[in-house]
Amino acid sequence: MSVLPAAVQALFWEYGDRPISLDRDREFVIDRVLSEGDWEPIRWLRREAGAEAIRGHLVRTHGRRLSPRQLRLWQVLLDLPAAEVDAWIHDDARRIWDERVV
Repeated sequence: MSVLPAAVQALFWEYGDRPISLDRDREFVIDRVLSEGDWEPIRWLRREAGAEAIRGHLVRTHGRRLSPRQLRLWQVLLDLPAAEVDAWIHDDARRIWDERVV
């Protein structure tokens, strides 16, 4: 099991010393890096998991945990179909999350 780089591990601050692994916690790591990571963790994820795995994850999850703005970025970077991303963004199940007051 490989250790996450410090910049990626920092995204999982609430887990303290509990080891997080891309191999074991793949979906969780992809979600967190895409939603919270800056370019260093994102570059690491693309290198380690690959664009196809990230694309597949977004398609399977309909981009949950990502804001509409973040989804549009990944739509462009991963060449996701605009109509599909539109459907994810306009899904009624997302409304409560997307319209929350922070």
